[in-house]
Amino acid sequence: MSLFSDQIGLLGSENAFKIGPLIKKAEELLGQKIIRCNLGEPDFKTPDFIKEEVKRQLDNDNTHYVDPQGIISLREAITKHTNETHKLSVTAEQVVVFPGGKPPIGFCEQVYLNPGDEIIYPSPGYPIYESFAKYVKAAPVPLHLAEEKGFSFDGEDLTKLITPKTKMIILNFPSNPTGGVASLESLTAIAEVIKEKCNPDVRIYSDEIYEDIVFDGAKSNSIAQIAGMSERTIIINGVSKNCSWTGGRVGWAILPTVEEARVLKNLNINYFSCVSAYNQEAARISLESPQEQEFINEMKTAFQERRDLVVAGLNEIESVKCQLPKGAFYVFPNISGVCEQLGILEAYDALADDLKKKTTPSTLFQMFLLFKYGVATMDRKAFGSIGQEGKHYLRLSIATAKADLQEAVERIKKASMDKTGFQEFLNKGEYLFY
Repeated sequence: MSLFSDQIGLLGSENAFKIGPLIKKAEELLGQKIIRCNLGEPDFKTPDFIKEEVKRQLDNDNTHYVDPQGIISLREAITKHTNETHKLSVTAEQVVVFPGGKPPIGFCEQVYLNPGDEIIYPSPGYPIYESFAKYVKAAPVPLHLAEEKGFSFDGEDLTKLITPKTKMIILNFPSNPTGGVASLESLTAIAEVIKEKCNPDVRIYSDEIYEDIVFDGAKSNSIAQIAGMSERTIIINGVSKNCSWTGGRVGWAILPTVEEARVLKNLNINYFSCVSAYNQEAARISLESPQEQEFINEMKTAFQERRDLVVAGLNEIESVKCQLPKGAFYVFPNISGVCEQLGILEAYDALADDLKKKTTPSTLFQMFLLFKYGVATMDRKAFGSIGQEGKHYLRLSIATAKADLQEAVERIKKASMDKTGFQEFLNKGEYLFY
């Protein structure tokens, strides 16, 4: 008898949380500040009007159990906001509130997928999509997002992956990690493929957590607003990103039916009872207050300026190519040229087989950047491991001070030309993976 179950060994992780201890180690070794371009959270303070509401609710002793589905005032605010934004007619009984936007990923995969059912998800994409699919013994089917298509996809790409075993399709626009945004025309074409090829019980999981963070006049659209799709689509959103309130842990799902919402509510009961009432009330205020849009606009302006600066700087590096993302707060540069220039591809091929399983060429450059140049980033395999071989990218978060981002680009430029330094790093044989 072993200590742990076989099942728990199937569950992966979110590598962004593995980098923290390595950053501290790099700071000790380098004796300098590490520029953190790894964090997936805004660097703005949570707005005062939200904090004041939390305090007010605590002073009113709103600290006890509440409806596991979510307090009705918040669910009504969610439906009003969603219906106005996407011209839908969802009701509060279709809404379930969770501690953040992450729990519904695993919950929905548990609820809808039997072992062997296929789940199509974007790659690169949020890592828990793939991780939890393995955990519930579903068959993960990555939909690889092409750089030449702006890290989006079309109906033809999706058609190739749909089979009779397809049970769930995950969409994430704006995208983490690429910042890709789907046009309404693109979503319409995708919807037509789904309606033609998929059983009505196939669920579309539309992760819209970055909905409010779009640039250049782009608009976030939901596939649910297309005729015939609201009855198939689970809409996910929350206050972590648009309110810079990642620690508040308030997210929600809008289910196609009341029956499905009740099933998700029951999982809430079994796992954590309910989300704190005081944070739910503050989330309601965020949806209802005109101050929220002012705050979002402030963030968007800052992120767009940083995006323009970082993308322009990266593209000045001869061996780097970087697209201009239309949403979220990440850039996703192609570092294939760096891997060739520094001899990383050959170095990787020469590694022992057991070490190859733990790292990739982009991981080697990621670690070199961290431990020799003091820049923390995320590698390609952090956003989906299946089929990522030969794809050499990094994710840089631009939720970092402008001056730090400028310095980070300069350090990346120097690192991209430091063949001798990389060889010394490689020969040392430390921190080649995480």
